[in-house]
Amino acid sequence: MDQERFEKQLAFILEADKEKNILRQTHLSDHGRRENDAEHAWHMAMMIYLLKEYSNESFDVAKSMMMAIIHDIVEIDAGDAYAYDMEALNSQKERERNAAKRIFGLLPDDQRDELIALFEEFEACESAEARFARVMDNFQPLLLNDSNGGNDWREHNVTYDQVTKRQMTSKLGSEQIWGYTQKLIDKNVKKGSIKN
Repeated sequence: MDQERFEKQLAFILEADKEKNILRQTHLSDHGRRENDAEHAWHMAMMIYLLKEYSNESFDVAKSMMMAIIHDIVEIDAGDAYAYDMEALNSQKERERNAAKRIFGLLPDDQRDELIALFEEFEACESAEARFARVMDNFQPLLLNDSNGGNDWREHNVTYDQVTKRQMTSKLGSEQIWGYTQKLIDKNVKKGSIKN
């Protein structure tokens, strides 16, 4: 065993555990507590595997699942930016870029480079794997918000245009899930959970 390599890997593993402390705005289904980033990532990874048949194109499922697992680790440093908070979103990219360098930099060089490349591929949303992972990143909180009767949208006065704009990238990864997404959005507009 290469002791130095092993210790770097363990340092990253323990650092990644801090993701469990990053609370999101979305609540768990059935009006539960707020979800944390690690739960969101796990849920996305499971959804990628279970819903892979709805992708617009074939893709490497394991690679897409790994993107889901690591995509929010940067929020350990950068914090969670609420999807509809434009002020926080303006500085998010730079904060996340700096966080990626530090956090993935804990790893041995080869794994650091691999995970930074996966993170950047997810952010660019140009590969089939990234496009489908992005579908799940959009769809997962939408499902939870719908299961909570739209309370998270209502609490933040979220509008139809905001939700639709955020969900539009889903069309690139899955036309079928995008179609279902539109139905959920319309349903919540009719209920008054999303402002028209």
